[in-house]
Amino acid sequence: MFEKYDIIVVGGGHAGGEAAAAAAKLGSRVLLITLSRISIGQMSCNPAMGGIAKGQLVREIDALGGLSGIITDKTMIQFRMLNISKGPAMWSPRAQCDRRLYSYEWLNQLEKIPNVDFWEDMVVGLIIKNNKISGVKTRMGIDIFSKAVILTNGTFLNGKIFIGEKNFVGGRIGEKASTGITEQLIELGFESRRMKTGTPVRVDGRSLDFDKMIEQKGDENPKKFSFSDTKPLKSQRSCYLTYTNENVHEALKTGFDKSPLFVGRIKGVGPRYCPSIEDKIERFSDKTRHQLFIEPEGWDTHEIYVNGFSSSLPEDVQFKALRLVPGFEKAKIFRPGYAIEYDFFPPTQLKYSLETKLFDNLYFAGQINGTTGYEEAAAQGIMAGINASLKIREKEEFVLKRSQAYIGVLIDDLITKGTEEPYRMFTSRAEFRTLLRQDNADLRLTPLSFAIGLATQESLKRTDNKYKKVALITDFLNSQSVSPDILDNYLENSSSNILKQKVKISTVLLRPQISLKGLIDNVPDLKQFVNSIDADNEEIIEETDIAVKYKSYIEKEQINAERILKYEYIKLDKDFAYNNIQALSWEAREKLSKQLPETIGQASRISGVSPADVSVLLIYLNRS
Repeated sequence: MFEKYDIIVVGGGHAGGEAAAAAAKLGSRVLLITLSRISIGQMSCNPAMGGIAKGQLVREIDALGGLSGIITDKTMIQFRMLNISKGPAMWSPRAQCDRRLYSYEWLNQLEKIPNVDFWEDMVVGLIIKNNKISGVKTRMGIDIFSKAVILTNGTFLNGKIFIGEKNFVGGRIGEKASTGITEQLIELGFESRRMKTGTPVRVDGRSLDFDKMIEQKGDENPKKFSFSDTKPLKSQRSCYLTYTNENVHEALKTGFDKSPLFVGRIKGVGPRYCPSIEDKIERFSDKTRHQLFIEPEGWDTHEIYVNGFSSSLPEDVQFKALRLVPGFEKAKIFRPGYAIEYDFFPPTQLKYSLETKLFDNLYFAGQINGTTGYEEAAAQGIMAGINASLKIREKEEFVLKRSQAYIGVLIDDLITKGTEEPYRMFTSRAEFRTLLRQDNADLRLTPLSFAIGLATQESLKRTDNKYKKVALITDFLNSQSVSPDILDNYLENSSSNILKQKVKISTVLLRPQISLKGLIDNVPDLKQFVNSIDADNEEIIEETDIAVKYKSYIEKEQINAERILKYEYIKLDKDFAYNNIQALSWEAREKLSKQLPETIGQASRISGVSPADVSVLLIYLNRS
């Protein structure tokens, strides 16, 4: 019935979609197995993409040739650039999406890729021959063979849903859990644990009084996620902001004795940075109110996502408390919030390529690795798809370093440090965030992706053209001068000191109150030059502005990155006998023997390995 595939991807979420697309575009024959094709790319929680650091991940996926940015641009209903009052290293794009359109567009995009086939079924086990992954077994009793398997099971592995004292098996509300895989992997020697996440109540927007809330509009000039020619938004839907109060909190407390979280029915660890409303009330008892973001689920639906009201309390308690929130006095509920507990596998069991250490050609991506969030899952998915495809063709693995991408930070954190709670990306996790801005993801990653055959010639040409124009404008700013009589009016209106003499245009741009766009509008020679090279679009102007203003910071960070990078090239053998080196601390010997780091750089980031231990390793390697 089935021919042998190159790669089987198990699961059709964000990780599975990106994995299947990347592997297929690299020439692999891919079978995507999911319970339902119409649920591919399902936004199980918030219908939004991006946000702080997460937006950087989506732009990096797009720069690599992934689909998340394109699909977000095609289905967004609102766009906002967050942290715009801070430096560009902190700017993070975020989009509210149409949930149904987003899932539809994922299936549409995947069906356009000739090398991707689909099968609706549940995978219940792996086929292993000669200690190597050879395919999967399905619930229908079918064996499907392949050269590699990527597991992207999300919250479905032995998933269990909790609402108050009720609990039932499920991977998502209304969908079956996946069984069999965890049990087999444990038998094969893998370590597995439980994690928990949750989702808020969904409400009928027709029953809400938005006049009692604070309107949050999208940006006046919305941008995009994709570096390709997707179209920017012409119109947008507003989100809203409201708050809980002490009455809401008291109503919620009446259900605490039935909370699966507080009475111990949920054993898994939940996300610290996105707690349930009951958890927030308990942990921050001094707070009299908490923010709720009221977010529409699409263009043509009245369904509202109540961001900040995630809960697993009994549905009647949720309903009673919600109606005490300003604007929700007559609220009608489509579905209560719930918690879900599921299996994950500590990611320290993986290599940088996301291939497992125990078995060749088996890859894990997404929430199976203990992460939370569509963006984190998609980032792992594209990297697993790339590496599985390269591996079966006996090509070198594709690994991004911490100084190259947030994706590099994400994967290094996971396989080096592991995670005790659902891992979420933050800008603070990246020590080189001035280099890893959302605006320059194409410069950093598109040439690398093109070199392995994923990014297209068109993408590379577009990137090269963009940065050639940035360089030309930068050279013009550094070489051309401007006189006081031309600029003093603009400087005074911008609350900046007037000029005393002719100066290079670039020195004026260094002033915090001055923008390149303002200079172009006020310096005729500069405007003429920008128009002559057809570089008057916002993206090129913004990139040049950043390059000039932050030149010294960028260069300093680049030097620091290169200094640290040398340790990433010092390889450690997987059979390295750490226990025989008595000069290492006991904890270092234990951690290094368990995690088997690939490089000195990775070893240095393992919790419990001190700088003194790293020095011992370097001395030992030099002697060897």
